[in-house]
Amino acid sequence: MSDLVFVHAGFGEQAVPYEQGWELQRRTHERRAAEELPDTCLLLEHTPVYTAGKRTEPWDRPVGDPGAPVIEVDRGGKITWHGPGMLMGYPIVRLPDPIDVVEYVRRTEEMLIRTCADLGVEALRVEGRSGVWVQGGGPDRKIGSIGIRVSRGVAMHGFQLNCDCDLTWFDKIVACGIRDVEATSLTQELGRRVPIAEVLPLVERHLADVLGAAETVHRTLAQI
Repeated sequence: MSDLVFVHAGFGEQAVPYEQGWELQRRTHERRAAEELPDTCLLLEHTPVYTAGKRTEPWDRPVGDPGAPVIEVDRGGKITWHGPGMLMGYPIVRLPDPIDVVEYVRRTEEMLIRTCADLGVEALRVEGRSGVWVQGGGPDRKIGSIGIRVSRGVAMHGFQLNCDCDLTWFDKIVACGIRDVEATSLTQELGRRVPIAEVLPLVERHLADVLGAAETVHRTLAQI
C-alpha cells in the first residue's frame, strides 16, 4: 500500500479553468510516472466547460453557442459538462500490475456509491452504462461520471460528482452519448442544498479506502 496525497486545487471563486486544470494533471502525471510524487488526487471545481472524449459523436455535441467552451480531451467516453457545484476528482495514481482499467473504474464507482449513501442517496451501477445512477420515479438519473486514461502505468482524468450544480447545462448535449436518461445532483435528490464542502471529506475517505491507501496526506499546490 502507498500513501495518497490530496490537493485542493480550487473551489468557488478560485474555480479552475479546464485547460489550466488539464495542464496541472499532465504535470502531476509526468512527475508520478517518474516516481517524483506519490499517488496524488487533485480535487477541484471547474468554471463552465464541455469536454468531449474520444468517442463523442457529432450529434452528441451542442448546437449553436452553448454558453461555455467545448474542449477535446484524451480520456475515454463522450461529451459531458463540468462547472460550478460539481466536484471533480483527478486521481493520478499508479495502477498495480497487471493493469486492469475496468477494476480501477469499478473501485471509483464504489467510492461514489458509498459517498452518496453517506448522504442518504441510493446510487448504483446500471449494466451497460458507465458512471453511477439513481433510479425510481422516471428515467434513470446520472449523478456521477467517470472517464479514465492510463499512460505509463499511471491513471489520470477521473470522476465527477454532481453536488449542487445547475443541471440545465446538460440539456444542451447528449451527455455521455445516452439519450433516454436525465442528469441529477445530490441537491436535487435530497431536496436541500449539498455544497461541495460537505461532500469533500466523504470522497477523500472512501477513495483512500477503495484504493487501499496506507495513509492520506493533504498538500497545497505549491507543495507538489
